[in-house]
Amino acid sequence: MLQVMSVLFLATFIRSAFGFGEALVAVPLLALIMPVEVAAPVAVLVSITVAGVVVAQDWRHVHFRSAGWLFLSTLVGTPLGLLLLTAIEGKIVKAILAVVIITFSTYALISRKHATLRNDRLSWFFGLGAGILGGAFGMNGPPLVIYGSLRGWSPQHFRATLQGYFLPASMIVMCGYWLTGLWTPVVTHHYLTVLPAVVVAIFLGRAVNQRMNGHSFLLYVHIGLIAAGAMLLFQTIA
Repeated sequence: MLQVMSVLFLATFIRSAFGFGEALVAVPLLALIMPVEVAAPVAVLVSITVAGVVVAQDWRHVHFRSAGWLFLSTLVGTPLGLLLLTAIEGKIVKAILAVVIITFSTYALISRKHATLRNDRLSWFFGLGAGILGGAFGMNGPPLVIYGSLRGWSPQHFRATLQGYFLPASMIVMCGYWLTGLWTPVVTHHYLTVLPAVVVAIFLGRAVNQRMNGHSFLLYVHIGLIAAGAMLLFQTIA
């Protein structure tokens, strides 16, 4: 249990500090300790907790319009992602996605000029992309992170707005686990056991987030995206 608690503490800290990134830590590491059908629901319950606490604490920093449009378009994109999963070789899609993510973030890190979006007119496009990736591979974060970076949100708005998106999205996923019988007493036991560590990690991550300036935050965001792209590329050759 100490291993489970350590993994979820680290994943929660990353999510609370940056608004995303726990997917790179939680399920892959938990799957080494417990069955995936237990690890995934536990991770989603933790995700709901993190998002709920962040939104309750920092609701003034949530761009509700952005979060709403991203979420609604994700609902449209998810079935398309499921269709994509059955129609196209997954490794090909992952490789293309990885190259796009790595190229975008590398360019953002080395370029002196940064592309920006001044309004939410294209939010549907990124939400749709998040839904497609979520439905196909369970990884809807990268398009949302790219969108937030293009909008130039402050670290506080970035973190809070993404949680405004993840809260309803994770709740829907958890309902799916419940309907399919994957939300078991074992899942609830693991979740309740690690909950104190998760709460501590949420507050520690918030303290770190509030101390970051926009430049350093975007640096970490793009490094995280490159890590996500590298993980996708690794999956295509593993």
